[in-house]
Amino acid sequence: MTPVLIAKVARRTLHSEVTSRLRNLIVQGHFAPGERINEVRLGEDLGVSRTPLREAIRTLSSEGLLELIPNRGAIVRAFSITEVLEMLEALAVIEQGCGELACERARQSDLDLFQARQEAMVKSYEARDRLLYFQLNQELHGMIVSLADNPTLGGVHTEIQAKLKRIRFLGNDEPSIWARAVAEHAGIADALLRRDSRDLVAVLRSHNELTIARVRSATVGGVV
Repeated sequence: MTPVLIAKVARRTLHSEVTSRLRNLIVQGHFAPGERINEVRLGEDLGVSRTPLREAIRTLSSEGLLELIPNRGAIVRAFSITEVLEMLEALAVIEQGCGELACERARQSDLDLFQARQEAMVKSYEARDRLLYFQLNQELHGMIVSLADNPTLGGVHTEIQAKLKRIRFLGNDEPSIWARAVAEHAGIADALLRRDSRDLVAVLRSHNELTIARVRSATVGGVV
């Protein structure tokens, strides 16, 4: 009889779930920048032991959402406004450049998937589900880069995007800004599906400028 190995799968699933829950708590602002994660209390709140929680903390540290400080433990990563704007500028350059490449290189099946995810994002907006909207929004930005088929650019984009997850979540509850973002995403999808690189770069530039303006208005004290 062929042995059935299920322990590793269960462990991986638990790690993924705990990591996802903690990531969402950080992104939604349940922990302030510079705040220490109380592992005992958080473990009790999530109903898990410290081992999977520490594994999740290490994962989120590698993503840039947490810092591991000797004798203090895990701290929510804080960035200066200058650092944030520099990273947003880098994302804008990468996404606009990858948008041009994506118009040339994307397969039709990739564009169909992009359209499906775009439609799902719109539905999350209509339901006013901020977290799901944000997750789909981030996925779409990542898809534009991945469709360029340049792993070097993709790696840099993923690294920066991970560090900015909590910060980019800020401000979407302002109705006019959120509505404008959704409209611009419709323009992004339209240009990409038509493979119109000029239109795509233009709407991505406008969209990235909106993100920068939104982050500026949401930040207080120069540290986010």
